[in-house]
Amino acid sequence: MIELNPYHYQHRKLEHLVENRTIHTLNNAELNIFETHQKAAQVMLQFKEPVLASMIRGKKVMHLRDSPAFGFLPGESVVLPANEMMCIDFPEATEQSPTQCLALAFSEAKLQQAVDLLNERGVKQNGKEWSMTDYNYHFTNDVAINQILQRLIFIFTENHPSKDIFSDLLIQELVIRILQTESKSLYLKKSQVNPNNDRISFVLKYIRENITEHLTVELLSEKAYMSESNFYRTFKHEMGSSPNDFIIEERLKLAESLLRDPKTSIKEAFLASGFNSFSYFCRMFKKKKNLSPTAFKEKSNQLSRLG
Repeated sequence: MIELNPYHYQHRKLEHLVENRTIHTLNNAELNIFETHQKAAQVMLQFKEPVLASMIRGKKVMHLRDSPAFGFLPGESVVLPANEMMCIDFPEATEQSPTQCLALAFSEAKLQQAVDLLNERGVKQNGKEWSMTDYNYHFTNDVAINQILQRLIFIFTENHPSKDIFSDLLIQELVIRILQTESKSLYLKKSQVNPNNDRISFVLKYIRENITEHLTVELLSEKAYMSESNFYRTFKHEMGSSPNDFIIEERLKLAESLLRDPKTSIKEAFLASGFNSFSYFCRMFKKKKNLSPTAFKEKSNQLSRLG
C-alpha cells in the first residue's frame, strides 16, 4: 500500500478537518494530498485537468457521473477526465484515523505524449489507436502502479534540481500501465460475455477453462491463429504482461480462492490450480500475497471462524 513520507507530515499545514489539501506542483503535474479528520458527506471536488485519485488510508464513498456509488479503499484508484465533478462521503473519518487520498493532476500534453509513445509501438489488434480514457475508470492498483505512486510522492516532496525530469518519466510509465490495465480489464470482461469477437478474448477464455493443463505460447498462438512472435508481442502490448505471467496470475487467483475454503487443503489448492511444482507454487504465492500458502490458510481460517 502507499504511505505518506515524513516530509509530508513535517511540512503540511492542517487548516481544515475536511479535505485538508497539501499541494506540490511541478511543470507538468500537480500532486495533491487530501486528509479528512471527521465524518462528512457530499463534499464536492473538481479538477481542470485529467486526474488520478488513489486512496492511501481510510474509506470514501464516491458518487460519479453515470456510475453507481462505490466504496473507495486503499490500494484502489480512479481516473477521471478533466472537469469531472466528484461528490464524496467520508463515513469513517476521525481525528485518530483520518482518511487520506492523493490526486495526481496531469497536463493534457504530457498525457498525449505517453499515449503517442504507446501507439508508436503498435496500435491495438482491432486496428484502433490507444487513447486516454474519457470516462471514470475505477481499478485496483497492481504492484507496479503502487510503486510508481510511492516513488512520485517522494519525488514531488524532495528538493532535487532534476525532479521534473524524474516525474515526467514516471508519469509516462504510469499512464502506459493504466492504459494497459484498462485494456486488460476490457478483454477480461469480453472473454466472459463475447469471447469469439477477438483473438485475445478467446485466448483468455481458453486459459481460464484449461487452467490445469500444460499451457504454452505455442499452443495459445495456435488457438489465436497467429504466429508465436506476433501473438506474444500483441498479448504483452495490450495486456501489459506476457502470456506466461497472466497464466501464473490466474492460477494464483484460483489457489487463493480455494485456500479461503476451510475444507480445502493446501495440497488440494496447489493441484487444482495447475502448478506442477509445489515449491514454485509456494514461492509465487508468497511473492503475490506476502504470505506463504500455510500462513494465508491459517489467517483465512481464523477470519472464517470469527465471521
